[in-house]
Amino acid sequence: MRRILLAMLLLASMASAGAAECVILLHGLVRTAASMEPMQEALTAAGFETTNVDYPSREYSIEQLAPLAVDEGLAACRAIKGIYTIHFVTHSLGGILVRQYLAGKDIPELGRVVMLAPPNQGSKAVDELRDVPGFHWVHGPAGDQLGKGEDSLPLALGPVNFELGVIAGTRSIDPIGSSVLDDPDDGRVSVEDTKVEGMDDFIIVPHSHAMIMRMPDTIELTIRFLKTGSFGSVDPGQRIDGK
Repeated sequence: MRRILLAMLLLASMASAGAAECVILLHGLVRTAASMEPMQEALTAAGFETTNVDYPSREYSIEQLAPLAVDEGLAACRAIKGIYTIHFVTHSLGGILVRQYLAGKDIPELGRVVMLAPPNQGSKAVDELRDVPGFHWVHGPAGDQLGKGEDSLPLALGPVNFELGVIAGTRSIDPIGSSVLDDPDDGRVSVEDTKVEGMDDFIIVPHSHAMIMRMPDTIELTIRFLKTGSFGSVDPGQRIDGK
């Protein structure tokens, strides 16, 4: 009987530990929370609590979107009993929102962050295509801030000082975007421009900007980093700069 009780207590403590970590998911520009649902389902199955924030990416500037989206996610995680660690998984613009938020505020419960295809150094595609009719209508104020020029918000942010893993894509389904980007690229941002000083791990996957967050290998790598702080043992060809 004593062994049974000890086993039950151990299982209860394991379940409690798993539930003590919450992941905030932030989608990219011109996307919705639906784009992050496969990732959310996998994270839940892996034992994390999750909140998938649906924010109006086309309507406001990055300075306005960052507190709007991040505070909503924090409130949802903090409302869950027993949460002591809060992670982030972001796609594209979502990663810049986290950097913008943390440039001015602390998150005491902050754990690890995984950014998928983030324009951490801006994107040359924005600079080259912003004068195309309809660009501003489609991408909104935040889209205008993601270039590499003097008005680039990502370039105005400093190095990261939190635990960060970056996953970049190398496949494009957008020949127009790729034509103005340095190779390799994912159709929206070059691999080189996803990097940021201070990141802890970096890896590439053969996926496009539009699909990277839904792919099984991306999801597996994301969960691995959230649990261990590393993308782990992978094909050396996926590593860049000795990471």
